[in-house]
Amino acid sequence: AKIASQADARRLSRSLTTVASALGLKAQVVITDGSQPVGRGIGPALEAMDVLAVLRNEPSAPADLRQRAVTLAGVLLEMGGAAAAGEGSRVAIDSLASGRAWAKFQAICEARGGMRTPPQARHTRDVLAGKAGHILGVDNRRLSRAARLCGAPEDKPAGIKLHVALGQRVERGEPLFTLHADAPGELEYAYNFIIAHPPIYEIGETA
Repeated sequence: AKIASQADARRLSRSLTTVASALGLKAQVVITDGSQPVGRGIGPALEAMDVLAVLRNEPSAPADLRQRAVTLAGVLLEMGGAAAAGEGSRVAIDSLASGRAWAKFQAICEARGGMRTPPQARHTRDVLAGKAGHILGVDNRRLSRAARLCGAPEDKPAGIKLHVALGQRVERGEPLFTLHADAPGELEYAYNFIIAHPPIYEIGETA
C-alpha cells in the first residue's frame, strides 16, 4: 500500500493486524521509505532486469532493491519458521550469496515454461539535469505518469531507467533518467509531458 504519511501508515498497520488477528491469520506489517523509487527501473522489463541482477548477486545490482528484498524475505522466513527471530535477513543474504536464491528462481521459471530474457525497448531518450546541484526531492507520481505515457505496463519493454538518487550530486546536462518506449510517438508524448511541467527532480544545494 502506498501511504502519504507515517501517521497514516501506522493507522493502516493497526487495521491490518487487527483484522488478521480476528480472522486467525498471522500478519506483520513492514513500513518502508517511499520517498523515491526502489531500484533503477520503472516498467515490467526494466524492473525485471533489476530483480535478476539482485538474484544473481551481481555487484552492479541496485543496493536499495537488494536491501528491500532482504528485509521482506527475512520477515517471511521468520514468520514461516525457516529462520530464528532476528536471523531472517542474514538467512536471506546467505541465500543470495550462495546462489541458492538464483537456483530456486530458475527452477520456478522452468516449472512455469522456462525463463525468458526481458525485452528491450526500440526507442530511448535521456532527460537531462537543467542545472548542477544535489537531488533534493522527486515527484514519484509524475515519474510514474511519464512511464505510463511511454507505454508501461502494457508494453513490457516500456518505462523509465533511473540514473540518480536522493542526495546525489549532478552536473548540468547529466542524464537524470532515460525514457524507454517501443513506439516513437509514445516516446515523444512522454518527453513533451515532462518538459511541459516543473522538473520531476528537485535540484538544489543542501543546507
